[in-house]
Amino acid sequence: MVNDVFTFIVGGKAGEGAKKTGSVASQIFINKGLHVFQLLDYMSLIRGGHNFSVVSTSNRWISSHYMKADLIVNLDKRSYDTHINHLAEGGIMVYNSDLEGNMEGIGVPLTSEAKKYPNPRLMLGVGGVAILAAAIGFAKEDMISIIGREYRSGKEDNISYATKIYNIVYPEIGNKFQLEEGDKLRPKISGNQAISLGAIAAGLDVYYGYPMTPASSILHFMAAQSDNFGLTVVHPENEIAVINMAIGSTFAGAKAMVGSSGGGFALMEEGFSLAGMAEAPVLCALSMRSGPATGVPTYTEQGDLNFALHAGHGEFLRIVASPSTMEEAYYLTAEMLELVWKFQTPGILLTEKHLSESEMTVDINVEKTNWADPKMHSGGEYKRYLDTKDGISPLLFPPSKEVIKWTSYEHNELGITTENAKLINIMHDKREKKNKAIVEHLKTKNTVNIYSDKGPLIFTYGSTTMSVLEALKFGDIEAKVIQPRFLSPFPVWALEKYKNESVVTVELSKAGQFSTLLKEKTGIITKSLINRYDGRPFDPIDLSDKIKEVL
Repeated sequence: MVNDVFTFIVGGKAGEGAKKTGSVASQIFINKGLHVFQLLDYMSLIRGGHNFSVVSTSNRWISSHYMKADLIVNLDKRSYDTHINHLAEGGIMVYNSDLEGNMEGIGVPLTSEAKKYPNPRLMLGVGGVAILAAAIGFAKEDMISIIGREYRSGKEDNISYATKIYNIVYPEIGNKFQLEEGDKLRPKISGNQAISLGAIAAGLDVYYGYPMTPASSILHFMAAQSDNFGLTVVHPENEIAVINMAIGSTFAGAKAMVGSSGGGFALMEEGFSLAGMAEAPVLCALSMRSGPATGVPTYTEQGDLNFALHAGHGEFLRIVASPSTMEEAYYLTAEMLELVWKFQTPGILLTEKHLSESEMTVDINVEKTNWADPKMHSGGEYKRYLDTKDGISPLLFPPSKEVIKWTSYEHNELGITTENAKLINIMHDKREKKNKAIVEHLKTKNTVNIYSDKGPLIFTYGSTTMSVLEALKFGDIEAKVIQPRFLSPFPVWALEKYKNESVVTVELSKAGQFSTLLKEKTGIITKSLINRYDGRPFDPIDLSDKIKEVL
């Protein structure tokens, strides 16, 4: 095994169950009390192509998958060709012996055995579970139990098929890998599930979304949970409708969130600016994928950082924050919903496909979040855009005897359209006060995560933080990792002390957008940039080598 980590890879065509096999494998490890990180890699195809799941597990906290695997199960020849170089020293390669081509390892007649049952193509992934169960010495009775729970459609056939495959492989690979027991059972969630639950914990009322990978599963998860949490979940006709309906909901007092990826959020930009002028507290989840344009729809990148920081036209407060882990995605989403309502301005929770769709075990305290409570009008004449000391005007929602006027035009305190030069100045100054107010507010909050207190400085952000931390663990490297949670306003007050230090930055961007942001805001100059921009997240083994080179 790689250090103290066991890794399992299963791959095949879309529709053969590689994703489900990975999820069931994760559950087996979770039932042993272990920590888990699961990556799903899939092409932008409904059928065919190549999909694979990577599941890494350990009895310590683990924050990345490893591409060097101890056990690889290949459901088709393309999977074998893809993963032939991913086998760790001492690992086991299993292939489908019913396929043509020269392959080395342990051949198992996955297809011919599956043809004895209805829907044989859907059963191949079940064989992957059986092979894993045998390899880690999982008792046959326990395997049958988990197959029955996880594959309920055609349950008896699935159990029969899994038992047959288990009996075939056990004499050769049975109990080859002995995994230690962990300390406790933990739930496993994806980043998008964590984002959804964090928003719900802060009082979310309504979610609007038009499906766009990798943000789509927020819409799916919210819809599935709508009855449990009293949510309204809407799939409008396009992203323009999404943002405008969300703004309309906030006018009525509903806490609203939207979600998309780069191309979809581009359609929301005019509405995002409307939210800036109307001072509408809309939270946008922006999950980055490879771009520009359609790019590589199902892969990860951090190329939309500048796009998010400068979203919309005109000058107004944009709050942008980026979580590092699934746990932080939960807490930071709740914090962001609270902030956009406190300061009455749109915000962006910026993440990536790697965090959105990967899954890991978490320890979350659901009580460590605050309900988003805005400043409310307390009586007397109502002025929607009252010019206050901090620029934050009291809110009032219908039904009311008072006139409540929100607008996209420049306006006076009542919300009445104006082109008067003096009033334009006053409203610009009012909105600018919120920029200063949020900086003072954030100075009292945790805006930067710092891991370790000594060693060379490594700056990173978003889910790349998980890759960096795991790389340091693997390479036994001592370094101080600094991850800004907030990107706008940028926490200059917490970072400027590193201005004259030698700094390494790690990011998924060809242009080094995060490095440029550091220099622009704080004067910190990157001495060494480690970047990747092929749509894949960093592998901790490769990344540890690169870090050692530059250090």
